[in-house]
Amino acid sequence: MKVKQAMLVLLAAATTTVVGACSKDDKAGESPAATASPAASGAAATPTPGASSSTGLDRSKPLKLTVFSTTANYAGPQTGWFAKTIKDKFNIEMDIVASNLTGGDTKISAMMASGNLGDIIVFGDDKNHYPNAIKGNLLLDWTKDGLLDKYGGDIVKTFPKAIQKAKVAFGGGSAVYGIGNNVATNPTGPSEGKDMTWGPDLRWDLYQKAGAPAINSVDDYLSVLKKMQELEPKTAQGKKTYAFSLWSDWDGNYKMTLAKQFANMFGYDEIPETAVYVKADEEKYYDFLSEESWYMKSLKLYFQANQQGLLDPDSLTQKFDDVVAKYKEGRVLFSWFPWLGAANYNTPERTAEGKGFALVPFKGELMYSTGFNVYGGNGIIAIGSKAKEPARIMEFINWMYTPEGAMLSAGSGTAIPNGPKGLTWDINSSGKPVITDFGWKAFADQQGTKIPEDYGGGDFYYGSNQMNFSFVVPAMVNPQTNEPYDHNLWKTTLERNPNKLESSWREKMGVLTAKEYFEKNKQLAVAPQGFTGKEPLTMDKTLEQKNKQIGTVIQQMSWKMVFAKDQAEYDKLNKEMHDKVNGLGYAEVLDFSVKKAQELFEARKSVK
Repeated sequence: MKVKQAMLVLLAAATTTVVGACSKDDKAGESPAATASPAASGAAATPTPGASSSTGLDRSKPLKLTVFSTTANYAGPQTGWFAKTIKDKFNIEMDIVASNLTGGDTKISAMMASGNLGDIIVFGDDKNHYPNAIKGNLLLDWTKDGLLDKYGGDIVKTFPKAIQKAKVAFGGGSAVYGIGNNVATNPTGPSEGKDMTWGPDLRWDLYQKAGAPAINSVDDYLSVLKKMQELEPKTAQGKKTYAFSLWSDWDGNYKMTLAKQFANMFGYDEIPETAVYVKADEEKYYDFLSEESWYMKSLKLYFQANQQGLLDPDSLTQKFDDVVAKYKEGRVLFSWFPWLGAANYNTPERTAEGKGFALVPFKGELMYSTGFNVYGGNGIIAIGSKAKEPARIMEFINWMYTPEGAMLSAGSGTAIPNGPKGLTWDINSSGKPVITDFGWKAFADQQGTKIPEDYGGGDFYYGSNQMNFSFVVPAMVNPQTNEPYDHNLWKTTLERNPNKLESSWREKMGVLTAKEYFEKNKQLAVAPQGFTGKEPLTMDKTLEQKNKQIGTVIQQMSWKMVFAKDQAEYDKLNKEMHDKVNGLGYAEVLDFSVKKAQELFEARKSVK
């Protein structure tokens, strides 16, 4: 799934903040004086391009890197504030190649067949492509010539268990071909920020106008959203509104990605490229093509939504960027993720009027929560075996896992990054991080906020790190500030006065944040992030091929079912899908998937 990238994925978290009085020194709305020392802030003096690093590396020549990312939603040269930072500090320039935008798995296979994956490679998960790249000698062993110890010392020192996992799981006990994403130092508890990864979020203002009816089941959203659509059938520009607007370019080769989000809201998540969803905090799983599966129930929900005129007919052909534009225009009323609806619709002008997306949970919701992971997540960053100047690349990757690197871009994929110190945030007179006036503007309107040329120019959104890889968990505490990396969790943010939308939501919900709501009501299912200490189970080539064929059938038939003309056609397509996958060997895939679930349960015991 792309949310993990998003996963998975990506994008920007809602910038809703939390109420409270502001102290005299900590006024989050004013541009603070940077009175703290660089050490206190986590910042470091920016070297001139060409200067030698502390490790003795010569940076005098520009290093142009090809970054092949299976999770990126942008292709082309890295621009803007992140580009300027790494150019100034490392004399590095990046060009992003994104399989999401050009061919998906076909593009990945073509790159692998070429024998050169680029200089830096980002894998969305550690299944299939990553181990295959290792077997194909396409990735560099970080232990070769002492590369990791010499130029990755911060990773080795701070995240030793992530290195341990890399060696045991994929390196034959000694080699390191990459390191996981979202790594942390604290082993337990929910790792999200103030918002969870999923919602569901609705246009709060229209939900209130509709009478704020109780949501006793997921199916209740349809009747509620129908009322909301009737209240605002068109935007001010005369464009029609819909409850749901789907996109297909995240589907990959296995399923309809947006048909699994409700499973997460019942405490389950998928094991990628398998046929099971697994409970976060119990040894339970189910086949996602079974009757109890929220994959299948979601297909039925979207089918019913389409029958009622609630589903955007462009869903079949549009891409993610098209949907983002529709959220900005106010054409979509439901959001699965806070980093989608709220992040794109909730401008300061709208929230001041009380308009915007906010969490509207259903009765019995149990939010899947990813626990902190000292071993690192399943996303992987690696160095290509034919990379130019691997020592400089290792030095750069290492920096991204340091407090300075994390303060700049922590949040990529799951939350809005902090951006450049001195522009979007700074350190106040109390030595605490605080968002500047410009920062609030940039976080609320990422694509509409222009960055000064001396910070890289362009807009804030495309200036962020376009690898779409979260190096450390944004909720992890920065040891240099004793505050989380995520600016939404800073004390100065939590004490900032709310807008009209926030005030309305908090008054009715009785909490300050979405995460607090789930914690207070004991509706969190936290998944321990462990490691078996053994190499992971992998499919053999024959089963892998069957799995891909099955996945293609599921994906194609799922879309057809959603847009079936009536119930009879829906039922016919449903039966056809099951018959086809069963004929292709679905039972074998399911048997392997159950073993992967058991492997996961064993891994969780390592952190209990």
